[in-house]
Amino acid sequence: MHTTATLTEQLARTIRIIPDFPKPGISFKDITPVFFDPHLVRACAAALAAPFRSRGIHKVIGIESRGFLLGPLVAQELSCGFVLIRKKGKLPGQTHEVSYDLEYGSATIEAHHDALQPGDRVLIHDDLLATGGTAQAAARLCTQNGAVVSGFLFLVELESLAGRQRLEPIGCPVLSLISYRD
Repeated sequence: MHTTATLTEQLARTIRIIPDFPKPGISFKDITPVFFDPHLVRACAAALAAPFRSRGIHKVIGIESRGFLLGPLVAQELSCGFVLIRKKGKLPGQTHEVSYDLEYGSATIEAHHDALQPGDRVLIHDDLLATGGTAQAAARLCTQNGAVVSGFLFLVELESLAGRQRLEPIGCPVLSLISYRD
């Protein structure tokens, strides 16, 4: 069993920092070593789920693609469903979509049309919170379909990119298990 402090310490020891990847000046946070340790993975899923156990969550939303790693485990912890949000054109059948601006260009994400029901209380999960643009677009996609965003869950937060400030106006908790200033 990990306490929050020891879980953060374990993550700090486990996540690899790769300098100058994918380009010079970037300090890449490689989460893949976390998945080498099943106890650490379980502890992360439990810690992400813990504040929401009594909140009546209906679905955990996983953002492509690394949101698919812990998202289903968090959903299991909460005994609720899991919904995939993917890039446009990756889901078969009817979908709902939202387009949003990126630093250079735009992107579109989508979910199956029957994945969310009006009134569903959802948590949006991704591995990393950077600028918050994709998570904000996922929230828009959920609310346009009548769901209520109850929180955002991230393994890693990059504080210098101010994604939290972009998500806080939505009015629900933003949880990350470890934060980096750079």
